[in-house]
Amino acid sequence: MSSARNVRITREIKNFEKKSPWGITCIPQKEDVYDVLVVNMLGPKGSPYEKGSFELTVTIPKRYPFEPPFVQFVTPVYHPNIDKEGRICMDMLKMPPKGTWLPTITLETLLVSVQSFLSNPNPDDPLMMDAAIEYKFYKEKFKENARWFTEKYATGMQPKKT
Repeated sequence: MSSARNVRITREIKNFEKKSPWGITCIPQKEDVYDVLVVNMLGPKGSPYEKGSFELTVTIPKRYPFEPPFVQFVTPVYHPNIDKEGRICMDMLKMPPKGTWLPTITLETLLVSVQSFLSNPNPDDPLMMDAAIEYKFYKEKFKENARWFTEKYATGMQPKKT
């Protein structure tokens, strides 16, 4: 592991421990090894995900911060831009010219953006076409399905089927 990469990741993790953003924790999967991080993220307030607690993994590439981390939901999520394996289609997670990743983006900025992305999907660049169509044309049905999925997978409670 390059020392500059290690120093930066260590600093970013320490910042998380000191002052983590609302509803997000981030710790190394193995103590003092920063290749894979475990994230716990609360759903954004006012969204169909707000009662959920979601687990994600962040895999840090060898060329970080010059390449974006690979961020994946472990907890199943009903979302146009998150597939059944938890992969996320989000511009900030892709290299230019197709994406908007920059080496100046910190883990904190990235994870806050992922959290915000839960309540602000991009239905025009979907991984899950059915959810994207619902989001665009049947918003209440989409919210109902997203809430149900969140209750089932992200709260530890069994949802009531309506």
